[in-house]
Amino acid sequence: MNRVHRSLAAALIGATALAGLSRPALADEHVKLTIMGVGDLYNFDAGKVRGGFARLNALAKREKAANPNFLYVFDGDMLSPSLLSGLDKGANTIELTNIVPFDIAVPGNHEFDFGAQNFFEKVKESKYPWASVTITEPDGSQPPGLSRTMWKTIAGLKIALVPISEDDTPQVSSPGNLKFLPSVATGIAEAEKARKEGADLVIAVAQTPHVQDFQMMSSHAFDVIISGDDHDFMTAYDGITAYVETSKDAFYMDPIDLNVTIGEKNGKRKITWVPDFRFVDTATVAPDPETQKVVDELKAKLDKNLNVVIGTTDVTLDSRQRVVRGEESNMGDLVADAMRAESGADVAITNGGGIRGDKVYDAGSKLTRRDVLTELPFGNKTVVTEIPGSQLLLALENGFSQVENGAGRFPQISGMTVTWDPKAPPMARVASVMVGGQPLEKDKLYKVATNDYMLGGGDGYTALGGGKVLVNETAGNLMANDVMAYIEKLGHVDEKVDGRIKTVTP
Repeated sequence: MNRVHRSLAAALIGATALAGLSRPALADEHVKLTIMGVGDLYNFDAGKVRGGFARLNALAKREKAANPNFLYVFDGDMLSPSLLSGLDKGANTIELTNIVPFDIAVPGNHEFDFGAQNFFEKVKESKYPWASVTITEPDGSQPPGLSRTMWKTIAGLKIALVPISEDDTPQVSSPGNLKFLPSVATGIAEAEKARKEGADLVIAVAQTPHVQDFQMMSSHAFDVIISGDDHDFMTAYDGITAYVETSKDAFYMDPIDLNVTIGEKNGKRKITWVPDFRFVDTATVAPDPETQKVVDELKAKLDKNLNVVIGTTDVTLDSRQRVVRGEESNMGDLVADAMRAESGADVAITNGGGIRGDKVYDAGSKLTRRDVLTELPFGNKTVVTEIPGSQLLLALENGFSQVENGAGRFPQISGMTVTWDPKAPPMARVASVMVGGQPLEKDKLYKVATNDYMLGGGDGYTALGGGKVLVNETAGNLMANDVMAYIEKLGHVDEKVDGRIKTVTP
């Protein structure tokens, strides 16, 4: 290169350098991103006043029309439990959510209530992707049909959706040999990885309990956490991470508008945002006509299915109110035996007041699903807790404490024999308890199946609380479904009053 060329090159380089130094900063860009999450969707017709799929789909359509920068996420639990899901293994929920597909769906523990094979069949029927970073095959590989962290680019924003399933699923459901990694540690690791890979926003979509939600929130690995599992409605923001717990059955919704600024600092891309939480009581949302049509068809289908015969009673079954609230009833025996058999507990106890048919079924009667729902109309769940014999004794004392008043707390039981004295003062009426043919041991731990109402202290059963809950309300089956399944297995019901509840004789 001669002197002229070198001088020209130097001039050009200098000019370029000066241009770089004097280049004005790019103007900030402002984007509104709307995120709406929902989970714990059980009953196709839950929307008598608020909630339900028809109102949910109407709201999702409205939000999407209002802002094309829209993320619609599902945070777990739809295939079970509900009356219709007990018949179609959750197919109805896939049909209804396919009308307005999610951007991502995370499997909750109830997705596996009918086994892993059923779940993966439903994944194939879904018009949206399912994903989880915490579920693997036994060898650590990703199960077919399940994605991991999903990436979306919306309005120039690179968004990582980190899907997190609950790690105690094998203890509360039936996922077969699938492996579940620790929810919190795995989720945080995936979030940090996504951040290193250039994510502008990291959003957790999780089916995890509050304690795990708060651990992930305090890690500040996520910008937003959308979580299900706890069935309540909650929002929080600590200046770094925004959080929503998404209620149940779409009763209450909280679309979050992230007002995002895309800027530049020291030559590097800089993302800042502020959340705007919008509370929506879906009682104010008109049902989506397209979805309502499907809901009405499903109602007719359920009504037809409820008339299906599930067994025959070879004995006279008695659910009269004065019986279930004052003495051993073979209808009460049937319900308690079903709860114990389906849960695998040592004993079962349910309140006679929860058995509402108030009728006699003659020997030879055909039993239908509708009969079971007539007897158990409250939608209670079968739960299992582990408590010492001393607390079980107190629970039984409570059950016999107001018999003279016809109180609904009278216990219908399975797996034990109780002798009580109606003339003794309340809370001192239980004379003896045998469990599995052996005397009750006050210090021994027993697995007790009961219903979620009683576990929460209903009908005075506070003694059932304070133990180790093995199957909680969110993981439990509908009592009615347990009883239906039990009757179907028996085919012929021959429950007789067998003396499991006895009174002291003079």
